[in-house]
Amino acid sequence: MTQPQTSRTAGAAATETATDRLFVLDLSGGRVFSINPDGSGGKTLVTGCHNPDGIAVDAGAGYIYWTNMGVPSRNDGSIERADLDGGNRRIIVPEGGTFTPKQLTLDRTNGKLYWSDREGMRVMRTNLDGSAIETLIDSSQGDARPGRDAAKWCVGIAVDGERGHFYWTQKGSDNGGVGRICRAGLDMPRGETPATRRDITLLFDRLPEPIDLEIDHQHRLLYWTDRGDAPFGNTVNRTPIDTTPKQEVLLGHLGEGIGIALDVRRDRMFVTEMAGTLYSAQLDGSKPHVLTAGQGNLTGIAYAKSV
Repeated sequence: MTQPQTSRTAGAAATETATDRLFVLDLSGGRVFSINPDGSGGKTLVTGCHNPDGIAVDAGAGYIYWTNMGVPSRNDGSIERADLDGGNRRIIVPEGGTFTPKQLTLDRTNGKLYWSDREGMRVMRTNLDGSAIETLIDSSQGDARPGRDAAKWCVGIAVDGERGHFYWTQKGSDNGGVGRICRAGLDMPRGETPATRRDITLLFDRLPEPIDLEIDHQHRLLYWTDRGDAPFGNTVNRTPIDTTPKQEVLLGHLGEGIGIALDVRRDRMFVTEMAGTLYSAQLDGSKPHVLTAGQGNLTGIAYAKSV
């Protein structure tokens, strides 16, 4: 397990293009900002977000999407969209359309947005314009919303369109050691409901506090962050997804790691932490370094290779 360096590495690879860009959420500042993958050129795009947490980018269509958690005890979560430069901002899922939306991911092939709803204890999706909102997983087991049992909180989300699956995390209480990573089919089994579906596979149990997910589709690997206690918390991890799950801890000693984004083409990942630091490392966790620090409380991150 590798520990990130605390000093910034200057300069980018010679193959870096001017169009590569990271899009990052600052929870404490209520903003969306973008930055070059070498840590330069930071620019605030959107302000006044209501506790932003998850972000997805559709560079081809020219849009940024992000979730606003709102106040966890209230049913006031929402999802917004803006142009890549922050212009033409609009709400696509209004307040109350979801309870506490967390990580967000984009299924470009089918034109869907997927997200996990923490206190809502569910996994949801919608069309890219916010229409046809669906609940895919209901982990509440009859508990009223907002859910008080953190073991039922859904947080991370990733979609594997090639195999017809989605993955999500249930974080559990702080450092509770009851976190889970699960998988289910994109299509609801006939005759079943979000609360009763039987196609759910449990990949990992008893994790410290799993948060965000990301898939390396080329190498068929699932990555996740965990913000619980060491040695398995405050880490970046991965597992194969087509064979027997096996946790590999790649990066440790994070300050409550949250967001993760992959650039498989250049063998690198980007990780955010609540302590306000943005890291880069190779996909195996080697050569970690700080891109920028002191940026507030960082949550979601997305990578766009052509903006």
